[in-house]
Amino acid sequence: MKQVFTRILGIEVSYTTKVEDFIKHTGPKITYTKQPLQNEFFVRSNDLLFEQGINDFEIVMGNWEGIPCFFATGEGSALPFDIFSASFYLITRYEEYLPYVKDSHGRFSPKESVGYKNKFLQIPVVDFWAFKLLDALKERFPDIEREKRTYNYLSVIDVTSSHCFAQRGFVRSIAGFLLDLGSFKLRRVGQRISVWLNPKKDPYDNFSTLIETHKQKNVKSMFFFQFATYSTYDKNVSTNNNKFRFLIKSVADYSIVSLCASYSSFDDIHLLKQEKKNLANVINRPVNYSRMRYNRVDVPETYRNLINAEFTDDYTMGYTHEIGFRAGTCTCFYFYDLHLELQQPIRIHPFAVHDYALVNAKKSDEIIRKLDALQHSIKKVQGEFITIFSNELLGGSSRIDWKDLYVQILNRYNS
Repeated sequence: MKQVFTRILGIEVSYTTKVEDFIKHTGPKITYTKQPLQNEFFVRSNDLLFEQGINDFEIVMGNWEGIPCFFATGEGSALPFDIFSASFYLITRYEEYLPYVKDSHGRFSPKESVGYKNKFLQIPVVDFWAFKLLDALKERFPDIEREKRTYNYLSVIDVTSSHCFAQRGFVRSIAGFLLDLGSFKLRRVGQRISVWLNPKKDPYDNFSTLIETHKQKNVKSMFFFQFATYSTYDKNVSTNNNKFRFLIKSVADYSIVSLCASYSSFDDIHLLKQEKKNLANVINRPVNYSRMRYNRVDVPETYRNLINAEFTDDYTMGYTHEIGFRAGTCTCFYFYDLHLELQQPIRIHPFAVHDYALVNAKKSDEIIRKLDALQHSIKKVQGEFITIFSNELLGGSSRIDWKDLYVQILNRYNS
């Protein structure tokens, strides 16, 4: 209720289970149950919010004036669908508590989601439902008061490899050189030598350009640095490298810097805490925000670990290879642990686009068309548009000029 009314619609609400208090109230009021009391605004409830434990609900899709919906209410209800149960189902990631086949990194596949299966993954349906509820309330209560919110854009930069060739250490540099040479990647060999001899800047080292671009365009941004020891999936520069540490400190002077937790810390709470502490020591300020490597989220364990490590906010809620809204919303929300039946003190900021979902596109125009549709939906509900890009992709060589495309994205969506 707080998510729908307070955080999305900006309406303060109070609650009662006492019939006499409800009847005495003279302002706008709603009953959420199986039967109405009088002639009030009545929303017939689904069983979901009144049950304990986790059950496999059958999702039967319907349509509410062009917006996909589920959990139909039937006759007598002021709304055709129980938006509270449906919103709860999506925002809590209820379906991720049910049995599912994990991918090679232990992740929930977007193709398993109700949003993907029913073709509404790219619509923030929870926010649309909330605004349709607002329209219905205004018909009954024309003087209803609310605090309006505004559209917002946030650019998140993932830094899991700050440099491609430089700052890698002697052994790793020689090993990489021999591997490229043995694979006949002569262009990369040439790039390596150019960077080593220092006439050419490392292709991944685009931080000053990004910061300057963000300043010029007044873009709200965040940089998530991986600050971990080397492993199979964690291959950033050594945390002992003074130039790497200086880079992080310099970026932190202009933008929010926080932790991209390593692959190895996914199920190791002690390592997660250590990485957080080590990064905080570099930037000399608290590290409160997290992102998980490869967007690995195992509900609810991942969020329990983040809470245990004292993170306040997380930016991992989304899919790596599909654009859209994993939790059905473009509004941040507090994590609710279904096993504990308890709202937890960590806010989840859902992102709409990860750059790896765009790499198979053949032209920039194709990407812009997809992102335009996303932004159009988000602007309709005055939500937050969060994109995730990596310095690797922006600095890499491809048929698409990612730096130019990134500037286009900032120009189009940061307003």
